Amino acid sequence: MKCFGITDKGRIREDNQDCFIIERCEKKDCLIVALCDGMGGAKAGGLASRLANKTFVSFVFDKLMSRKRGKFPYKKILIDACAEANRVDFDYSQFDDSCKGMGTTIVGGIISENGNGSIINVGDSRAYLLSPRRMKITQITRDHSLVEDLVEYGAITKEQAKTHPQRNVITRAVGSEEEVDADYYEFKLQSSDILLLCSDGLTNTISDPEILECAVANSDPELLCRTLMEKALDRGASDNVTIVAVTR
Repeated sequence: MKCFGITDKGRIREDNQDCFIIERCEKKDCLIVALCDGMGGAKAGGLASRLANKTFVSFVFDKLMSRKRGKFPYKKILIDACAEANRVDFDYSQFDDSCKGMGTTIVGGIISENGNGSIINVGDSRAYLLSPRRMKITQITRDHSLVEDLVEYGAITKEQAKTHPQRNVITRAVGSEEEVDADYYEFKLQSSDILLLCSDGLTNTISDPEILECAVANSDPELLCRTLMEKALDRGASDNVTIVAVTR
């Protein structure tokens, strides 16, 4: 598998509260990837995302390495890893007043060399499955956001959601409460398919059809990430932008 990740503070923000980790687990023939988008002020948001990201990936890596045989319980590993990341962030916020209310989105998981993938998410950072050969883009995860709920209830359309004044309000975050619910998904990465993780700094600037168009023209993970980042920055990227791509 080939992979690449990139992050930028964007054109408006002074700090970058996003972060990502790509970790190869050679002994288990898989990749662990995770992306976080922090909230709660410059110090708190960045800290929340970094703490959660490192905790999540370290937890997953240790669990994979500790299991000698048998089928891996991927769902339990990822859900437990997210719960541990939430505990670390929440506990930290309780003894530092400057970090009160901090939190972060997270989207992350495990991709095996055979293409089997498992992923969790909390918040509105997304995972996409891109199939350039079939000219298809599929959003794997569901946003935990106010506008997503409004769309689901039929109160607004998907087009209206893109410009809704509360489009950045999320309904779940890692670390903001004592417990958090993460959603779990499984997918299959076929040859030449691309798994794309991104923060809302990308999806608020670049549409799904445009993401697919870039993937068709640039199937290499590094070229794809750099092309998407350049496009987002050219459009004024008002938020931090982070992109991770994995392909077989």
